[in-house]
Amino acid sequence: MISLRLKLVIYFLVLSLLPLAAAYWGLVSAARTSETRAVDERLNVGLRASLAMHEAEVQRTRARARALARSPVFQQALARRDRDELERLLGSSSRLRVEATALRVGRRSALGVETVVTVRGRGGALGRVIGSVPLGASARARLRDRAGLLPVDRLALTRDGRLLPTPSVGSGPLNIPAAQSRTVTVAGMRYRALVAEPFEGHRGLALTALSPVTQIEAAKASAEHRVLFGAIGSLLLIALVAFAEGSSIVRTVRRFQHAAHSIAEGRLDARVPVDTRDELGQLGRAFNEMADQLEAERHRLREATLRFGQALTATHDLEQLLHVIVVAAVEAARAAGGAVVGEAGDIVRVGTPEVGAEQLQFPLAAAGESFGALVLHGSRFSQDEREAAESLVAHAVVALENARLHEIVERQALVDGLTGLPNRRQCEQALATELSRAERFGCPLAFVVADIDGFKAINDEYGHPAGDRVLREFGDYLRESMREADVAARWGGEEFAILLPSTDLSGAVLLVERIRALLEFREIVIPDGRTVPVTASFGIAVYPALAAEAELIEAADVALYRAKRSGKNRVVAADEPLSQL
Repeated sequence: MISLRLKLVIYFLVLSLLPLAAAYWGLVSAARTSETRAVDERLNVGLRASLAMHEAEVQRTRARARALARSPVFQQALARRDRDELERLLGSSSRLRVEATALRVGRRSALGVETVVTVRGRGGALGRVIGSVPLGASARARLRDRAGLLPVDRLALTRDGRLLPTPSVGSGPLNIPAAQSRTVTVAGMRYRALVAEPFEGHRGLALTALSPVTQIEAAKASAEHRVLFGAIGSLLLIALVAFAEGSSIVRTVRRFQHAAHSIAEGRLDARVPVDTRDELGQLGRAFNEMADQLEAERHRLREATLRFGQALTATHDLEQLLHVIVVAAVEAARAAGGAVVGEAGDIVRVGTPEVGAEQLQFPLAAAGESFGALVLHGSRFSQDEREAAESLVAHAVVALENARLHEIVERQALVDGLTGLPNRRQCEQALATELSRAERFGCPLAFVVADIDGFKAINDEYGHPAGDRVLREFGDYLRESMREADVAARWGGEEFAILLPSTDLSGAVLLVERIRALLEFREIVIPDGRTVPVTASFGIAVYPALAAEAELIEAADVALYRAKRSGKNRVVAADEPLSQL
């Protein structure tokens, strides 16, 4: 009679042989394809990165050309055809040259991409500033190294389907579609090649990435050898494992009956069909002895989980959630007590956490945020009770993270994303609160609306990034100028609002006038390094002269309008004479 150990070895080898053979051929084919794809992907990523870096260099060169073309000194020198002055202005830049009627200053690049900026004066076009970004061998080598390509890879240039002379590669026809990888032969060597789209306005000139096919073939051969050795090793390992498992089963199967009675005490929850009279049949009958007990336990856990899930979805309050988590975990694990412990001590306590010889501890953390640690105490915890507590903790961490994100979203809904100041919604809530407090205690309240003068002109002349910088700097300036009890907010667009609790009209005018005066001498540095002078106009309305919230806002708006109409850069109070500069 064949032993169980030998049967297992034979069965495992027979069952594994066909899948291993199929896996071998599949992995070899996949390895061949993946090596080619890996090279294609490397060429694609490297070519894109090279084009991006080259385009950035073109844009920087164009920016320098534009700056030079806009220079009044340069325009005057070009109008006079003053070659010496133009050479001085060009300086040591080898990438810029000037061309005009009967005039050419600077050197033309032999091979590269050019960008042209027209110089215009009062009488029309004076000439052109031409920026050239070279694409010679050394420039392409630098692009290759910075783009992450391998030393064996090459960046070359093609023009109208022909590879231009390239060191260590050569030249020749290269008729492949743009953005598609192909295997080509150049000067007797096979390469994997990828051609980019031609540079705009440069007569079919395009950047090309090449990698020797010999590298791919060597990688393919190495992968095939690794797969073959892996398949042989797998067969040997399967045989050894089957032999060892057979020996283990034969030695330990008579011990499973005692283990099954232990499982019936609550440490496992599986049932098995009983269809044999051997040792495995005895094991199956032992498993079924615990069925009723497992059913009762499963029902209890289901009810606890249902109540726990309902409680988690009922609130976003972190403190309430922590209390629900501790109560549910204590019930699920049948613990004597539990607590959520933070850095400062217990946050939530349920039952008697000090009672019991055994302790379970689970960290409550998600996305780098810690909510403390759940600690359960009891006399002894079964495996099912441990797993139930772990499952509840996993759901609890998700609920806690959702509650934290809910608080973040609520906070973001009340804060302006650009300036970091309270937005209009939060400002209106604060205004309503301060009006109620002022009415209750009989104290004044000033409401101020501020508007940045000429903001549209700043956007038009310097661009929107400069406008955003002005808004942020103005918001920071207001925040620095406020008292602790005051509130500065972004009202909308280039308008800001200021709440001044316990401040009457004269005090508000003094404070706002000081802000206006200091702002007048402040210059804001925009992203391109230039400075922009900024002034603002202010409209003030005061409670109790105006009692209703809507009246207060409208009066401040009207005062701001009067300040704008009166010349800007000034402070105007509602129904009060203009505060002159």
